Amino acid sequence: MTDINDMFEQDAGALVVKNEDLSSVGALAKRAKELEKEISELDDVIKERKEQQRKLLEETIPAMLQELGMAKFTMADGSEITVKPFYSASIKDENRAVAYEWLRQNGYDDIIKNTVSVRFGRGEDDLCETLLNQLRTGNYPVEQAQKVEPQTLKAWVREMVEKGREFPTETFSVYIGQKATIKS
Repeated sequence: MTDINDMFEQDAGALVVKNEDLSSVGALAKRAKELEKEISELDDVIKERKEQQRKLLEETIPAMLQELGMAKFTMADGSEITVKPFYSASIKDENRAVAYEWLRQNGYDDIIKNTVSVRFGRGEDDLCETLLNQLRTGNYPVEQAQKVEPQTLKAWVREMVEKGREFPTETFSVYIGQKATIKS
């Protein structure tokens, strides 16, 4: 039987590294760093272009069409520009308690989603099964998270605005604007 030390010596002999191999690795690593920098610069350009597009679609074109008294415009190539309202909202961490309380007090608590998590270790499957009966009285490490899904909040804000209902827009960081869409 071959001794383990003999095996290590044979493997070590096979690990002869040539200078040209190291140069190749260095060149590849340098190229990878260059690509990383290029990608970062392209990401910045994409962010800038997206912001330019957002301003055109949400500010400039809707303002021009409103100034002209138009809600829709057909271009020579047949593309159609329409301006419709859009809604945006979010609940910031510092407003979360106030926002949730307002939703509960005004009957909109159905949009608040509750998640309760309990962590069990290995071999605690039986304990997990009895949890539903013992959750309120047991001494388990329970975590609770409350959340309003962003799309649900956006739809709720749209409904409130379109039905003319009042609500604290600052608490929900509401932004209402016009947005142009261009269809070919």
